Amino acid sequence: MCDHHDTLRSDNKDLQQIEKMYDRRAFLTKTSLGLGAIALGSLLNTDKIWSNAKKNTVPDMQMFSRNDLGLPHHMPKAKRAIYLFQSGGPSQLELFDYKPKLKDLFGQDLPDSVRKGQRLTGMSADQTTFPIAASTIDFKQYGRSRAWVSDAMPYLSEVVDDICFIKSMQTDAINHDPAITFFQTGSQQPGRPSIGSWLSYGLGSDNENLPTFITLVSKNGGGQPLYSRLWGNGFLPTEHQGVQFRSGKDPVLYLSDPENYDGQDRRQMLDYLHKLNEVQYDSYGDPEINARMSQYEMAFRMQTSVPEVTNMDDEPEYIFDLYGEDSRDPGTYAANCMLGRKLLEKGVKFVQLYHQGWDQHLGCPGGVKGNAKKTDQANAALIKDLKQRGMFEDTLLIWGGEFGRTVYSQGKLTATNYGRDHHPKAFTMFMAGAGVKPGFTYGETDDFSYNVVKDPVHTHDFQATLLHLFGINHERLIYKHQGRRFRLTDVHGHVVKDILS
Repeated sequence: MCDHHDTLRSDNKDLQQIEKMYDRRAFLTKTSLGLGAIALGSLLNTDKIWSNAKKNTVPDMQMFSRNDLGLPHHMPKAKRAIYLFQSGGPSQLELFDYKPKLKDLFGQDLPDSVRKGQRLTGMSADQTTFPIAASTIDFKQYGRSRAWVSDAMPYLSEVVDDICFIKSMQTDAINHDPAITFFQTGSQQPGRPSIGSWLSYGLGSDNENLPTFITLVSKNGGGQPLYSRLWGNGFLPTEHQGVQFRSGKDPVLYLSDPENYDGQDRRQMLDYLHKLNEVQYDSYGDPEINARMSQYEMAFRMQTSVPEVTNMDDEPEYIFDLYGEDSRDPGTYAANCMLGRKLLEKGVKFVQLYHQGWDQHLGCPGGVKGNAKKTDQANAALIKDLKQRGMFEDTLLIWGGEFGRTVYSQGKLTATNYGRDHHPKAFTMFMAGAGVKPGFTYGETDDFSYNVVKDPVHTHDFQATLLHLFGINHERLIYKHQGRRFRLTDVHGHVVKDILS
Protein backbone atom coordinates (compact mmCIF):
# COMPACT_ATOMS: atom_id res chain seq x y z
CA MET A 1 0.00 0.00 0.00
CA CYS A 2 2.79 2.39 0.88
CA ASP A 3 4.61 1.65 -2.36
CA HIS A 4 1.44 2.32 -4.35
CA HIS A 5 0.79 5.57 -2.53
CA ASP A 6 4.38 6.70 -3.07
CA THR A 7 3.81 6.56 -6.83
CA LEU A 8 1.33 9.40 -6.44
CA ARG A 9 4.04 11.71 -5.15
CA SER A 10 5.37 14.42 -7.42
CA ASP A 11 8.63 16.34 -7.52
CA ASN A 12 6.63 19.52 -7.94
CA LYS A 13 6.15 21.50 -4.72
CA ASP A 14 2.62 22.62 -5.63
CA LEU A 15 1.51 19.05 -6.18
CA GLN A 16 3.26 17.89 -3.01
CA GLN A 17 1.30 20.41 -0.96
CA ILE A 18 -2.01 19.02 -2.23
CA GLU A 19 -0.87 15.42 -1.85
CA LYS A 20 -0.13 15.92 1.86
CA MET A 21 -3.90 15.82 2.37
CA TYR A 22 -4.01 12.37 0.86
CA ASP A 23 -2.46 10.27 3.66
CA ARG A 24 -2.75 6.52 4.30
CA ARG A 25 -5.81 6.85 6.56
CA ALA A 26 -7.68 9.02 4.05
CA PHE A 27 -6.79 6.61 1.27
CA LEU A 28 -8.19 3.62 3.18
CA THR A 29 -11.30 5.55 4.20
CA LYS A 30 -12.06 6.78 0.69
CA THR A 31 -11.39 3.45 -1.00
CA SER A 32 -12.90 0.99 1.48
CA LEU A 33 -16.11 0.79 -0.49
CA GLY A 34 -14.20 0.81 -3.76
CA LEU A 35 -12.04 -2.15 -2.64
CA GLY A 36 -15.19 -4.03 -1.70
CA ALA A 37 -16.64 -3.35 -5.12
CA ILE A 38 -13.47 -4.61 -6.77
CA ALA A 39 -13.63 -7.81 -4.71
CA LEU A 40 -17.29 -8.31 -5.59
CA GLY A 41 -16.50 -7.74 -9.26
CA SER A 42 -13.81 -10.42 -9.19
CA LEU A 43 -16.23 -12.88 -7.57
CA LEU A 44 -18.84 -12.16 -10.22
CA ASN A 45 -16.30 -12.72 -13.01
CA THR A 46 -17.36 -9.63 -14.95
CA ASP A 47 -15.24 -10.54 -17.99
CA LYS A 48 -17.45 -13.57 -18.52
CA ILE A 49 -20.60 -11.50 -18.02
CA TRP A 50 -19.51 -8.89 -20.57
CA SER A 51 -18.40 -11.51 -23.07
CA ASN A 52 -21.82 -13.18 -22.86
CA ALA A 53 -23.52 -9.80 -23.23
CA LYS A 54 -21.52 -9.06 -26.36
CA LYS A 55 -22.44 -12.44 -27.85
CA ASN A 56 -26.12 -11.58 -27.44
CA THR A 57 -25.71 -8.13 -29.00
CA VAL A 58 -27.00 -7.52 -32.51
CA PRO A 59 -23.75 -7.32 -34.54
CA ASP A 60 -24.69 -4.15 -36.41
CA MET A 61 -25.35 -2.38 -33.11
CA GLN A 62 -21.81 -2.84 -31.81
CA MET A 63 -20.57 0.11 -33.86
CA PHE A 64 -23.07 2.35 -31.98
CA SER A 65 -22.65 0.72 -28.57
CA ARG A 66 -21.97 2.55 -25.35
CA ASN A 67 -21.80 -0.34 -22.89
CA ASP A 68 -21.61 1.63 -19.66
CA LEU A 69 -25.23 2.77 -20.18
CA GLY A 70 -26.39 -0.24 -22.18
CA LEU A 71 -27.09 1.96 -25.20
CA PRO A 72 -28.50 1.84 -27.75
CA HIS A 73 -31.49 -0.16 -26.59
CA HIS A 74 -32.42 -1.03 -30.18
CA MET A 75 -31.09 -0.42 -33.67
CA PRO A 76 -31.05 3.36 -34.30
CA LYS A 77 -32.35 4.96 -37.48
CA ALA A 78 -30.77 8.37 -36.77
CA LYS A 79 -27.06 9.05 -36.34
CA ARG A 80 -27.47 12.80 -36.06
CA ALA A 81 -30.17 15.48 -35.88
CA ILE A 82 -30.73 19.13 -36.65
CA TYR A 83 -33.62 20.80 -34.83
CA LEU A 84 -34.86 23.99 -36.49
CA PHE A 85 -36.66 25.62 -33.57
CA GLN A 86 -38.98 28.45 -34.62
CA SER A 87 -39.21 30.56 -31.48
CA GLY A 88 -42.41 32.53 -30.88
CA GLY A 89 -45.05 30.06 -32.04
CA PRO A 90 -45.55 29.92 -35.85
CA SER A 91 -49.18 30.10 -36.94
CA GLN A 92 -50.30 26.74 -38.28
CA LEU A 93 -53.28 28.50 -39.86
CA GLU A 94 -51.03 30.57 -42.15
CA LEU A 95 -48.59 27.77 -43.01
CA PHE A 96 -49.82 24.15 -43.02
CA ASP A 97 -53.26 23.62 -41.45
CA TYR A 98 -55.64 24.57 -44.27
CA LYS A 99 -59.15 25.46 -43.05
CA PRO A 100 -61.23 26.71 -46.03
CA LYS A 101 -64.54 26.80 -44.10
CA LEU A 102 -63.27 29.68 -41.98
CA LYS A 103 -63.76 32.14 -44.84
CA ASP A 104 -67.52 31.77 -44.50
CA LEU A 105 -67.25 32.43 -40.75
CA PHE A 106 -65.19 35.62 -40.98
CA GLY A 107 -65.80 37.91 -38.01
CA GLN A 108 -68.20 35.55 -36.24
CA ASP A 109 -67.56 34.82 -32.58
CA LEU A 110 -65.77 31.55 -31.86
CA PRO A 111 -68.46 29.21 -30.43
CA ASP A 112 -68.17 28.26 -26.77
CA SER A 113 -68.59 24.65 -27.86
CA VAL A 114 -65.26 24.96 -29.67
CA ARG A 115 -63.38 27.03 -27.12
CA LYS A 116 -64.57 24.79 -24.27
CA GLY A 117 -63.37 27.20 -21.62
CA GLN A 118 -59.72 26.67 -22.53
CA ARG A 119 -57.18 28.85 -20.82
CA LEU A 120 -56.39 32.21 -22.46
CA THR A 121 -53.30 34.37 -22.07
CA GLY A 122 -53.49 37.72 -20.31
CA MET A 123 -53.27 39.40 -23.72
CA SER A 124 -56.70 38.28 -24.90
CA ALA A 125 -58.43 37.27 -21.66
CA ASP A 126 -60.15 40.66 -21.47
CA GLN A 127 -61.64 40.45 -24.96
CA THR A 128 -65.42 40.39 -24.93
CA THR A 129 -65.57 38.71 -28.35
CA PHE A 130 -63.32 36.27 -30.18
CA PRO A 131 -63.86 36.99 -33.90
CA ILE A 132 -62.80 34.24 -36.30
CA ALA A 133 -60.03 35.20 -38.72
CA ALA A 134 -59.48 33.03 -41.78
CA SER A 135 -55.99 33.06 -43.24
CA THR A 136 -55.47 35.65 -45.96
CA ILE A 137 -52.64 33.52 -47.38
CA ASP A 138 -53.72 31.03 -50.04
CA PHE A 139 -52.99 27.29 -49.92
CA LYS A 140 -52.31 24.66 -52.58
CA GLN A 141 -51.63 20.93 -52.64
CA TYR A 142 -48.23 19.65 -53.72
CA GLY A 143 -46.37 16.47 -54.57
CA ARG A 144 -47.58 12.89 -54.76
CA SER A 145 -48.64 13.22 -51.13
CA ARG A 146 -50.97 16.15 -51.99
CA ALA A 147 -49.86 17.97 -48.86
CA TRP A 148 -51.39 21.39 -48.19
CA VAL A 149 -48.80 24.18 -47.96
CA SER A 150 -49.45 27.92 -47.99
CA ASP A 151 -48.03 30.32 -50.55
CA ALA A 152 -45.74 31.65 -47.82
CA MET A 153 -43.60 28.49 -48.20
CA PRO A 154 -42.97 28.07 -51.96
CA TYR A 155 -39.61 26.32 -51.55
CA LEU A 156 -40.84 23.84 -48.96
CA SER A 157 -43.65 22.88 -51.32
CA GLU A 158 -40.98 21.34 -53.56
CA VAL A 159 -39.94 18.78 -50.93
CA VAL A 160 -43.28 17.82 -49.30
CA ASP A 161 -42.81 14.22 -50.38
CA ASP A 162 -39.78 14.04 -48.09
CA ILE A 163 -41.62 15.46 -45.07
CA CYS A 164 -43.78 14.00 -42.31
CA PHE A 165 -46.24 16.66 -41.09
CA ILE A 166 -47.66 16.28 -37.58
CA LYS A 167 -50.77 18.46 -37.41
CA SER A 168 -51.98 17.34 -33.99
CA MET A 169 -49.29 18.64 -31.66
CA GLN A 170 -50.28 19.62 -28.13
CA THR A 171 -48.35 21.08 -25.22
CA ASP A 172 -49.00 22.19 -21.64
CA ALA A 173 -47.58 25.73 -21.38
CA ILE A 174 -49.26 28.81 -22.84
CA ASN A 175 -46.49 31.41 -22.37
CA HIS A 176 -43.17 31.51 -24.20
CA ASP A 177 -40.54 30.89 -21.55
CA PRO A 178 -42.13 27.84 -19.89
CA ALA A 179 -43.32 26.55 -23.28
CA ILE A 180 -39.87 26.67 -24.90
CA THR A 181 -38.28 25.26 -21.75
CA PHE A 182 -40.83 22.43 -21.78
CA PHE A 183 -40.11 21.53 -25.41
CA GLN A 184 -36.36 21.59 -24.92
CA THR A 185 -36.06 19.94 -21.50
CA GLY A 186 -39.33 18.12 -20.73
CA SER A 187 -40.12 20.47 -17.85
CA GLN A 188 -41.58 23.97 -17.61
CA GLN A 189 -39.23 24.68 -14.71
CA PRO A 190 -35.61 25.64 -15.48
CA GLY A 191 -32.77 23.36 -14.45
CA ARG A 192 -33.38 20.16 -16.42
CA PRO A 193 -31.05 18.90 -19.16
CA SER A 194 -31.92 19.76 -22.75
CA ILE A 195 -32.56 17.19 -25.48
CA GLY A 196 -29.06 17.58 -26.92
CA SER A 197 -27.51 17.09 -23.49
CA TRP A 198 -29.47 13.87 -22.96
CA LEU A 199 -28.28 12.57 -26.34
CA SER A 200 -24.69 13.56 -25.56
CA TYR A 201 -24.87 11.81 -22.19
CA GLY A 202 -26.52 8.70 -23.62
CA LEU A 203 -24.66 8.23 -26.89
CA GLY A 204 -21.38 10.08 -26.57
CA SER A 205 -19.51 11.76 -29.41
CA ASP A 206 -18.71 10.83 -33.00
CA ASN A 207 -15.98 13.48 -33.27
CA GLU A 208 -13.51 14.10 -30.47
CA ASN A 209 -12.51 17.47 -31.97
CA LEU A 210 -15.95 19.09 -31.77
CA PRO A 211 -18.70 19.11 -29.11
CA THR A 212 -21.46 16.52 -29.40
CA PHE A 213 -24.10 19.24 -29.06
CA ILE A 214 -23.86 22.66 -30.76
CA THR A 215 -26.35 25.56 -30.78
CA LEU A 216 -26.79 28.27 -33.41
CA VAL A 217 -29.03 31.34 -33.03
CA SER A 218 -30.05 33.52 -35.98
CA LYS A 219 -28.68 37.02 -35.57
CA ASN A 220 -30.93 40.08 -35.27
CA GLY A 221 -33.93 37.84 -34.61
CA GLY A 222 -35.82 40.02 -32.17
CA GLY A 223 -38.91 38.65 -30.48
CA GLN A 224 -38.87 36.62 -27.30
CA PRO A 225 -35.47 36.26 -25.62
CA LEU A 226 -33.62 32.95 -25.62
CA TYR A 227 -31.58 31.77 -22.65
CA SER A 228 -28.46 29.62 -22.58
CA ARG A 229 -30.18 27.26 -20.13
CA LEU A 230 -32.28 26.07 -23.10
CA TRP A 231 -29.18 24.24 -24.31
CA GLY A 232 -27.81 23.64 -20.82
CA ASN A 233 -26.82 20.34 -19.25
CA GLY A 234 -28.94 20.80 -16.11
CA PHE A 235 -27.80 18.23 -13.56
CA LEU A 236 -25.88 16.13 -16.11
CA PRO A 237 -22.07 16.44 -16.15
CA THR A 238 -21.05 19.76 -17.69
CA GLU A 239 -19.31 18.30 -20.74
CA HIS A 240 -22.80 17.53 -22.08
CA GLN A 241 -23.97 21.15 -22.28
CA GLY A 242 -24.54 22.69 -25.70
CA VAL A 243 -21.83 24.96 -27.06
CA GLN A 244 -23.10 28.07 -28.83
CA PHE A 245 -21.42 29.01 -32.10
CA ARG A 246 -21.73 32.68 -33.03
CA SER A 247 -21.12 34.63 -36.21
CA GLY A 248 -18.03 36.82 -36.37
CA LYS A 249 -14.32 36.28 -35.86
CA ASP A 250 -14.78 34.38 -32.57
CA PRO A 251 -17.44 31.69 -33.14
CA VAL A 252 -16.86 30.27 -29.64
CA LEU A 253 -16.24 32.69 -26.78
CA TYR A 254 -12.90 32.51 -24.95
CA LEU A 255 -11.53 29.90 -27.36
CA SER A 256 -8.93 32.03 -29.13
CA ASP A 257 -5.55 32.70 -27.59
CA PRO A 258 -5.05 36.13 -26.00
CA GLU A 259 -3.43 38.83 -28.09
CA ASN A 260 0.37 38.51 -28.38
CA TYR A 261 0.34 34.94 -27.05
CA ASP A 262 1.66 32.40 -29.56
CA GLY A 263 0.23 29.35 -27.78
CA GLN A 264 3.44 27.34 -28.03
CA ASP A 265 3.33 26.19 -24.42
CA ARG A 266 -0.43 25.52 -24.39
CA ARG A 267 0.05 21.75 -24.44
CA GLN A 268 2.57 21.90 -21.60
CA MET A 269 0.22 24.06 -19.54
CA LEU A 270 -2.70 21.65 -20.05
CA ASP A 271 -0.56 18.65 -19.08
CA TYR A 272 0.44 20.37 -15.85
CA LEU A 273 -3.17 21.36 -15.17
CA HIS A 274 -4.20 17.78 -15.83
CA LYS A 275 -1.85 16.55 -13.11
CA LEU A 276 -3.25 19.07 -10.63
CA ASN A 277 -6.80 18.01 -11.44
CA GLU A 278 -5.90 14.32 -11.11
CA VAL A 279 -4.64 14.91 -7.60
CA GLN A 280 -7.74 16.97 -6.83
CA TYR A 281 -9.96 14.15 -8.07
CA ASP A 282 -8.06 11.52 -6.09
CA SER A 283 -8.55 13.63 -2.99
CA TYR A 284 -12.23 14.54 -3.35
CA GLY A 285 -13.72 12.21 -5.96
CA ASP A 286 -15.86 14.97 -7.49
CA PRO A 287 -16.87 13.85 -11.03
CA GLU A 288 -17.07 17.49 -12.14
CA ILE A 289 -13.27 17.60 -11.90
CA ASN A 290 -13.08 15.00 -14.67
CA ALA A 291 -15.70 16.92 -16.64
CA ARG A 292 -13.59 20.07 -16.34
CA MET A 293 -10.52 18.19 -17.53
CA SER A 294 -12.48 16.90 -20.51
CA GLN A 295 -13.64 20.41 -21.40
CA TYR A 296 -10.12 21.82 -21.25
CA GLU A 297 -8.94 19.14 -23.67
CA MET A 298 -11.89 19.73 -25.98
CA ALA A 299 -11.23 23.49 -26.02
CA PHE A 300 -7.61 22.80 -26.95
CA ARG A 301 -8.64 20.65 -29.92
CA MET A 302 -11.35 23.12 -30.93
CA GLN A 303 -8.75 25.85 -31.44
CA THR A 304 -7.95 24.02 -34.66
CA SER A 305 -11.25 22.37 -35.55
CA VAL A 306 -13.59 25.38 -35.10
CA PRO A 307 -11.85 27.76 -37.57
CA GLU A 308 -11.82 24.90 -40.06
CA VAL A 309 -15.50 23.97 -39.78
CA THR A 310 -16.77 27.57 -39.74
CA ASN A 311 -14.76 28.57 -42.81
CA MET A 312 -17.19 28.63 -45.74
CA ASP A 313 -14.61 29.44 -48.43
CA ASP A 314 -14.61 25.84 -49.61
CA GLU A 315 -18.37 25.82 -50.29
CA PRO A 316 -19.14 25.98 -54.04
CA GLU A 317 -21.30 28.72 -55.51
CA TYR A 318 -24.17 26.37 -56.28
CA ILE A 319 -24.53 25.58 -52.56
CA PHE A 320 -24.86 29.27 -51.71
CA ASP A 321 -27.41 29.58 -54.51
CA LEU A 322 -29.30 26.59 -53.11
CA TYR A 323 -29.63 28.14 -49.64
CA GLY A 324 -30.27 31.64 -50.93
CA GLU A 325 -28.55 35.01 -50.85
CA ASP A 326 -28.75 35.26 -47.03
CA SER A 327 -26.43 32.26 -46.76
CA ARG A 328 -23.52 34.53 -47.70
CA ASP A 329 -24.14 36.58 -44.55
CA PRO A 330 -22.80 34.71 -41.48
CA GLY A 331 -25.27 34.41 -38.62
CA THR A 332 -28.44 34.52 -40.72
CA TYR A 333 -30.84 31.59 -40.65
CA ALA A 334 -29.71 30.43 -44.09
CA ALA A 335 -26.03 30.67 -43.16
CA ASN A 336 -26.69 28.76 -39.95
CA CYS A 337 -28.48 26.01 -41.87
CA MET A 338 -25.40 25.66 -44.08
CA LEU A 339 -23.13 25.63 -41.05
CA GLY A 340 -25.42 23.12 -39.35
CA ARG A 341 -25.10 20.75 -42.29
CA LYS A 342 -21.32 21.14 -42.18
CA LEU A 343 -21.25 20.39 -38.44
CA LEU A 344 -23.31 17.26 -39.01
CA GLU A 345 -20.84 16.19 -41.70
CA LYS A 346 -18.02 16.55 -39.17
CA GLY A 347 -19.68 14.16 -36.72
CA VAL A 348 -21.60 16.55 -34.45
CA LYS A 349 -24.55 14.53 -33.19
CA PHE A 350 -27.09 17.25 -32.37
CA VAL A 351 -27.34 20.75 -33.84
CA GLN A 352 -29.96 23.03 -32.30
CA LEU A 353 -30.80 26.02 -34.49
CA TYR A 354 -33.02 28.78 -33.05
CA HIS A 355 -34.83 31.40 -35.10
CA GLN A 356 -36.85 34.10 -33.35
CA GLY A 357 -39.67 36.35 -34.50
CA TRP A 358 -42.72 34.09 -34.95
CA ASP A 359 -44.81 35.85 -32.26
CA GLN A 360 -47.51 37.54 -34.36
CA HIS A 361 -49.96 39.06 -31.84
CA LEU A 362 -50.53 41.85 -34.37
CA GLY A 363 -50.01 41.95 -38.12
CA CYS A 364 -50.07 38.17 -38.44
CA PRO A 365 -50.20 37.82 -42.26
CA GLY A 366 -47.29 40.17 -42.87
CA GLY A 367 -45.27 38.81 -39.98
CA VAL A 368 -45.65 35.22 -41.12
CA LYS A 369 -44.72 36.09 -44.71
CA GLY A 370 -41.66 38.03 -43.53
CA ASN A 371 -40.35 35.21 -41.38
CA ALA A 372 -41.15 32.58 -43.99
CA LYS A 373 -39.14 34.57 -46.51
CA LYS A 374 -36.12 34.40 -44.17
CA THR A 375 -36.40 30.67 -43.56
CA ASP A 376 -38.32 28.84 -46.29
CA GLN A 377 -35.58 28.50 -48.91
CA ALA A 378 -33.03 27.35 -46.36
CA ASN A 379 -35.43 24.75 -44.90
CA ALA A 380 -35.92 23.16 -48.31
CA ALA A 381 -32.25 23.54 -49.23
CA LEU A 382 -31.17 21.68 -46.13
CA ILE A 383 -33.30 18.68 -47.10
CA LYS A 384 -31.99 18.75 -50.68
CA ASP A 385 -28.40 19.19 -49.50
CA LEU A 386 -28.56 16.28 -47.08
CA LYS A 387 -30.05 14.09 -49.81
CA GLN A 388 -27.38 14.89 -52.38
CA ARG A 389 -24.65 14.09 -49.83
CA GLY A 390 -26.19 10.75 -48.89
CA MET A 391 -26.89 11.94 -45.34
CA PHE A 392 -30.66 12.24 -45.40
CA GLU A 393 -31.41 8.61 -44.57
CA ASP A 394 -29.65 8.77 -41.19
CA THR A 395 -30.13 12.46 -40.33
CA LEU A 396 -33.26 13.56 -38.48
CA LEU A 397 -34.53 17.04 -39.34
CA ILE A 398 -37.12 18.68 -37.06
CA TRP A 399 -39.04 21.95 -37.58
CA GLY A 400 -41.42 23.54 -35.08
CA GLY A 401 -42.09 26.07 -32.35
CA GLU A 402 -43.29 26.00 -28.75
CA PHE A 403 -47.04 26.24 -29.56
CA GLY A 404 -49.43 27.43 -32.29
CA ARG A 405 -51.81 30.37 -32.70
CA THR A 406 -55.52 30.98 -32.12
CA VAL A 407 -58.13 30.96 -34.85
CA TYR A 408 -59.69 34.09 -33.38
CA SER A 409 -58.16 37.51 -33.82
CA GLN A 410 -56.32 39.18 -31.00
CA GLY A 411 -57.01 42.88 -31.31
CA LYS A 412 -58.75 44.55 -34.24
CA LEU A 413 -59.88 42.35 -37.13
CA THR A 414 -60.01 43.74 -40.66
CA ALA A 415 -60.39 42.09 -44.06
CA THR A 416 -56.62 42.11 -44.57
CA ASN A 417 -55.10 42.18 -41.09
CA TYR A 418 -55.40 40.54 -37.69
CA GLY A 419 -53.33 39.17 -34.85
CA ARG A 420 -53.29 35.74 -33.24
CA ASP A 421 -52.67 34.80 -29.61
CA HIS A 422 -50.80 31.75 -28.25
CA HIS A 423 -52.54 28.39 -28.62
CA PRO A 424 -51.01 25.24 -27.05
CA LYS A 425 -53.77 22.72 -27.83
CA ALA A 426 -53.40 22.32 -31.60
CA PHE A 427 -50.45 23.14 -33.86
CA THR A 428 -48.15 21.73 -36.54
CA MET A 429 -44.58 20.47 -36.61
CA PHE A 430 -42.75 18.51 -39.27
CA MET A 431 -39.95 15.97 -39.33
CA ALA A 432 -37.93 14.51 -42.19
CA GLY A 433 -35.14 12.04 -42.78
CA ALA A 434 -34.03 9.20 -40.56
CA GLY A 435 -36.79 6.78 -39.69
CA VAL A 436 -39.90 8.91 -40.33
CA LYS A 437 -42.44 8.34 -43.08
CA PRO A 438 -41.88 10.64 -46.07
CA GLY A 439 -44.81 12.33 -47.76
CA PHE A 440 -47.06 11.63 -44.79
CA THR A 441 -49.49 13.73 -42.75
CA TYR A 442 -50.39 12.59 -39.25
CA GLY A 443 -53.15 13.88 -37.00
CA GLU A 444 -56.05 16.18 -37.60
CA THR A 445 -57.63 19.26 -36.04
CA ASP A 446 -61.23 20.46 -36.12
CA ASP A 447 -62.52 22.97 -38.68
CA PHE A 448 -61.19 25.81 -36.51
CA SER A 449 -57.68 24.39 -35.94
CA TYR A 450 -58.51 24.78 -32.26
CA ASN A 451 -58.85 21.21 -31.01
CA VAL A 452 -57.22 17.96 -32.05
CA VAL A 453 -59.81 15.47 -33.27
CA LYS A 454 -57.51 12.65 -34.40
CA ASP A 455 -54.18 11.21 -33.21
CA PRO A 456 -52.99 13.79 -30.65
CA VAL A 457 -49.22 14.07 -30.14
CA HIS A 458 -48.08 15.57 -26.86
CA THR A 459 -44.68 17.21 -26.35
CA HIS A 460 -43.54 14.19 -24.33
CA ASP A 461 -44.65 11.88 -27.16
CA PHE A 462 -42.52 13.89 -29.59
CA GLN A 463 -39.53 13.64 -27.24
CA ALA A 464 -40.02 9.89 -26.75
CA THR A 465 -40.18 9.42 -30.54
CA LEU A 466 -37.05 11.48 -31.10
CA LEU A 467 -35.11 9.33 -28.60
CA HIS A 468 -36.54 6.17 -30.15
CA LEU A 469 -35.12 7.14 -33.55
CA PHE A 470 -31.69 7.30 -31.90
CA GLY A 471 -32.10 3.78 -30.54
CA ILE A 472 -33.09 4.91 -27.04
CA ASN A 473 -36.00 3.70 -24.93
CA HIS A 474 -37.06 6.96 -23.28
CA GLU A 475 -38.13 5.12 -20.12
CA ARG A 476 -34.63 3.70 -19.68
CA LEU A 477 -32.47 6.78 -20.29
CA ILE A 478 -32.33 7.79 -16.64
CA TYR A 479 -30.06 9.92 -14.47
CA LYS A 480 -30.30 9.84 -10.70
CA HIS A 481 -30.10 13.27 -9.09
CA GLN A 482 -30.80 14.21 -5.47
CA GLY A 483 -32.42 10.88 -4.79
CA ARG A 484 -34.78 10.91 -7.77
CA ARG A 485 -34.48 9.22 -11.16
CA PHE A 486 -35.01 11.75 -13.93
CA ARG A 487 -35.60 11.33 -17.64
CA LEU A 488 -36.33 13.67 -20.55
CA THR A 489 -39.99 12.62 -20.74
CA ASP A 490 -40.46 12.75 -16.94
CA VAL A 491 -43.10 10.06 -16.23
CA HIS A 492 -44.98 10.48 -19.54
CA GLY A 493 -44.57 9.96 -23.26
CA HIS A 494 -45.36 7.34 -25.89
CA VAL A 495 -43.51 6.65 -29.13
CA VAL A 496 -45.65 7.71 -32.10
CA LYS A 497 -45.14 4.50 -34.05
CA ASP A 498 -47.49 5.44 -36.89
CA ILE A 499 -45.08 8.06 -38.21
CA LEU A 500 -42.10 5.69 -38.25
CA SER A 501 -40.98 4.24 -41.58
